[in-house]
Amino acid sequence: MNGYINKLSGDFLILWVKKSRYDFQLLNPAIMRNSKTLLVLFMLTMFLASCQYEMHRTTGYCYSYGELGGVYNADYIPVEQPKIVYDDVVYNGKVETVTDSTKPDERGNEEYAQIVENVFENVKEKSTSTFSVDVDKASYSNVRRMVDQKEMPPANAIRLEEMINYFEYDYPQPTDEHPFSITTEAATCPWNTNHQLVMVGLQGKEIPKEQFPSSNFVFLVDVSGSMEGEGRLPLVKTTLKLLVDQLRPDDKVSIVVYAGAAGMVLSPTSGDKKNVILNAINNLSAGGSTAGGEGIKLAYKTAEANLIENGNNRIVLCTDGDFNVGVSSETDLQSLIESERDKGIFLTVLGYGYGNYKDNKLEILADKGNGNYGYIDNKEEAEKMLVTEMSGTLYTIAKDVKVQVDFDPEIVKSYRLLGYENRVLQDWEFNDDKRDAGEIGAGHTVTAIYEVELVNPAISNDMLTVKFRYKQPKAAESVLIEKPLNNPIQAFELASENLRFASCVAAYGMIMRNSAYKGNADLNMVMDIAQKSMTFDQKGYRADFIKLIESSKKILPVAYK
Repeated sequence: MNGYINKLSGDFLILWVKKSRYDFQLLNPAIMRNSKTLLVLFMLTMFLASCQYEMHRTTGYCYSYGELGGVYNADYIPVEQPKIVYDDVVYNGKVETVTDSTKPDERGNEEYAQIVENVFENVKEKSTSTFSVDVDKASYSNVRRMVDQKEMPPANAIRLEEMINYFEYDYPQPTDEHPFSITTEAATCPWNTNHQLVMVGLQGKEIPKEQFPSSNFVFLVDVSGSMEGEGRLPLVKTTLKLLVDQLRPDDKVSIVVYAGAAGMVLSPTSGDKKNVILNAINNLSAGGSTAGGEGIKLAYKTAEANLIENGNNRIVLCTDGDFNVGVSSETDLQSLIESERDKGIFLTVLGYGYGNYKDNKLEILADKGNGNYGYIDNKEEAEKMLVTEMSGTLYTIAKDVKVQVDFDPEIVKSYRLLGYENRVLQDWEFNDDKRDAGEIGAGHTVTAIYEVELVNPAISNDMLTVKFRYKQPKAAESVLIEKPLNNPIQAFELASENLRFASCVAAYGMIMRNSAYKGNADLNMVMDIAQKSMTFDQKGYRADFIKLIESSKKILPVAYK
């Protein structure tokens, strides 16, 4: 039994069980000297301990207790947890919540949604592939953080689509009435020369900053105790200050915080009063428990009260995701976020910290909120998201963007979508305008890659048709676009830099998660391809990737190589 009496004396009895939220404070010494009262307290304590044991048995948490400053603290000991399937068709029963416990001293309480890799589909049995676009980029910077700390990232932290889409690609700007252009290309597969790669790329329309609509921002900041320390609240402050620098006089900002309770620390303030906003940010400090649900409710209430018609109404949530809310409350939060997005209030989620990071929760909140999700591990990453790529991060130009690829069974034998496991849709959902999907921001690029096996490698013309559905940000009905793949398959070395670089990032992700589909890919191959695909690197992100490959070589298990 994991719960037990920690200390029982004539002066005090303290039982603090963090997860079950029992908190006994100092008891009156006179009471403690009464033997009958002591017996009752003893029996009550044993009952609570048995409840704690039952919680451990059913949830997979257990605690050891040690004296810490006169109070008994519950320290996490990782144990195997049951897999919990989210009741959401986005995940198609494939994604489950797991806790990574490979390094309990540093990230034993981090949570990631389990990824069940997409398999090769027989085209004669399933000729259509449907998924929602994804412009989240959290996985890459989170993996980089772990590698920089000389830790091997857990497989479930590596989402291929987010690794690929962290980078910009040289796709053409749209020239028609649609808010994004479409690029398709095919080439031989570098890790399996018997297969081919098909790339689908989208380029969101660039919008000059002076044409951005007025913004109603609500900064929702987690100031609970878990946000203390390096890489947490101090980095949040740095991030928000960068965003404040970009504000215009017709923009307005509110700041809502939450810890043990939620509150407003800055009422709506125009963007030209930067000193007022910065002072409010500087005064933020961390401490207390995490009432994240109340904070989100207050943030949406604030955003709705100051709604700008035809403007950019957005909540920017900064947190490690460690909300102290139950499953039912999380469901209520998701329902709230879904209802508010229909009013035109979108949600951007920025993750911080490590050790207790809840990636699984934050990704879902961003998906439900018609927003995007990034992980901020340093000031440079904050600048990338909120300065360099501000338009893509904060200004939506197309929502509910879905992709459907129809493969010709006479030409294609099988196919596999690289990544997007938690974005896969049922084929019928493609035409259902009530079905939520991903968003594209101004200037954003989105890239997807299929690995395909042909019936006859000599015949590849018209192997597939790509269809897209999207809605304008304020629209309820979708627009359909169709584009056949007419490009002939070319040798990988002759493919565009877009395809080559995206494929080497995908290969890196498969190697790091020890994918069954990595073929003969290794980090030397990835390095070689990356070094030959550096022309379009205006901001140095691809150079950063090369450094990441070098660092990964030092920690990659021999069994993965």
